[in-house]
Amino acid sequence: MTEKTIDILSIGEPLMELAETGTAEGRLYAPGFGGDCSNVAIAAARQGARAAMATAVGDDTFGQAFLDLWEKEGVDTSAVIRRAGERTGVYFISYGPDGHDFSYYRQGSAASLVSVAELPREAIARARIVHASGISQAISPSCTDAVFAAMRTAREAGALVSYDTNLRLRLWPLDRARAIIQAAAGMADIVLPGLDDARQLTGLDRPEEICADYLRLGARVVALTLGKDGAMIATGEGAPTVIPARRVDAIDATGAGDAFDGAFLAEYLRHGDALRAGAYANAAAALSTTGIGAVAPLPTRERVEAFLADR
Repeated sequence: MTEKTIDILSIGEPLMELAETGTAEGRLYAPGFGGDCSNVAIAAARQGARAAMATAVGDDTFGQAFLDLWEKEGVDTSAVIRRAGERTGVYFISYGPDGHDFSYYRQGSAASLVSVAELPREAIARARIVHASGISQAISPSCTDAVFAAMRTAREAGALVSYDTNLRLRLWPLDRARAIIQAAAGMADIVLPGLDDARQLTGLDRPEEICADYLRLGARVVALTLGKDGAMIATGEGAPTVIPARRVDAIDATGAGDAFDGAFLAEYLRHGDALRAGAYANAAAALSTTGIGAVAPLPTRERVEAFLADR
């Protein structure tokens, strides 16, 4: 079997982030980085995991900025394609009385063109966990197929498959999203849904029912995030356990779910205890809300451990 030199290989689209900072003769936006699976890879790397990205970027300034970011963060880019003549996706964050609002400019991006033929099979074979999300599949039909193929390849290579349901109805209608996301969740060992999304995808309401449904599909571990109420962890061994959220002075929850995912996977690989990983990930997610943007506030292991020790 191929040596496992990657802890977490994350498959998905990076997006350049432009976050509203104020108004002076119009709106002002500060540049940053986003894209759920890129955020997960960086969050995991900051916990000490050997993280890698599998995606494509354009040969534009934004694509180079991501390559520079991943190098700085210690994220392996050997499975990243740089497409000549193509562009990297962008999104804007605006803020109002109801929180943050997102505007995306990603159609036809370099990442959305990824196909099964471009699957980084060698990198998948080297991974302990292959992670993807509903967004990874929603950006194009070819990406839908590529993620399914990556999941099958991962299982054949002895890797765990992790999947965040991450429902985005701006990208596809609910019926199509439900069919594809639930099929992908059925191929995953670790399922990471959010409560609001899971209610729409499963038609169920109670967190316990939702966890049981994903376990029935075949997951070993379900880590259901509950927003301000923390997370519910289910493994099929006894009743699901709710881990309360950590209280902080939150500013921006943009990357909190991705912080949870990256921290959960990195910590789970250390000891295989889903409850401990959930408690650790709750702390990381809480800390990620104390700054602006998706990537900048993602905490390091040292900061998470200090936060846990202080409570």
